[in-house]
Amino acid sequence: MTKFSLTNAVFTGFKERESPFDLEIPDSFNGKVIVFCHGFMGYKDWGCWNLVQDYFVSLGFGFCKYNVSHNGGTVENPIDFSDLDAFAQNTYSGEIEDLNALLNTLSIYIKIPFDVGLIGHSRGGGTVLLSSHHPSVKALVTWAGISSIESRFPQGMDLARWKNDGVRYVRNGRTQQDLPMLYGLFEDFVANAERLNIQAACEKMTIPALIIHGEKDTSVSISEGEALCKWLNDELIRIEGADHTFCSAQPWNNSEMPNELMEVCQITADFFLTQ
Repeated sequence: MTKFSLTNAVFTGFKERESPFDLEIPDSFNGKVIVFCHGFMGYKDWGCWNLVQDYFVSLGFGFCKYNVSHNGGTVENPIDFSDLDAFAQNTYSGEIEDLNALLNTLSIYIKIPFDVGLIGHSRGGGTVLLSSHHPSVKALVTWAGISSIESRFPQGMDLARWKNDGVRYVRNGRTQQDLPMLYGLFEDFVANAERLNIQAACEKMTIPALIIHGEKDTSVSISEGEALCKWLNDELIRIEGADHTFCSAQPWNNSEMPNELMEVCQITADFFLTQ
């Protein structure tokens, strides 16, 4: 297959909203396309994610990374959170719809048979676990992935206040914005609780999965990685000294990844190559 690269191409996701994606296929394409799903308040061009793409492409993998449709960015501005109305309307089930729409879009551009391997970071880890049944997906890896959606919601009086107000806000440390989340996010979870049960998805999974977590992660506890492995009957890969983003940051001005993230990429590549 002839090498090609797309940057900020567009797919149509949740609620028919357009969102950007990147896709690169190398000359030495090995027939495996890795699709990378970012986490909460993330985006495809964050930190080291472009270097991650370069690494996997250098090994012969195709690589695709995308913005979830309601992450707050736009097609014109995929990095900054310029559309807070879209962010407010995002849901967990919507992010699954985004990934499925993106997977279906790939065959428009890749004209030969291919297998898909999923990588999900943080909240994106939950998304890929809940999307493992897609027929093109042959294996998946979570990087600091979440084990529960329900535990992300407030409880008691805080939940009642959210329902009464209709909206709550979360601070984005990078942009210093207060990002709105509508109560509909919780209502969507309740309506789709079975579909959004990560434990059940793990226990029913029929494809190979690998769980990787940093030992010093303070954003998603390593205990969540341990829970995923318990349900998958697998062994957790622990990255010594690594935080939630495996010692990468935004902005990232170096030409090489931090050692911890490189270790994660190497382990991930070895896993996909054996599937």
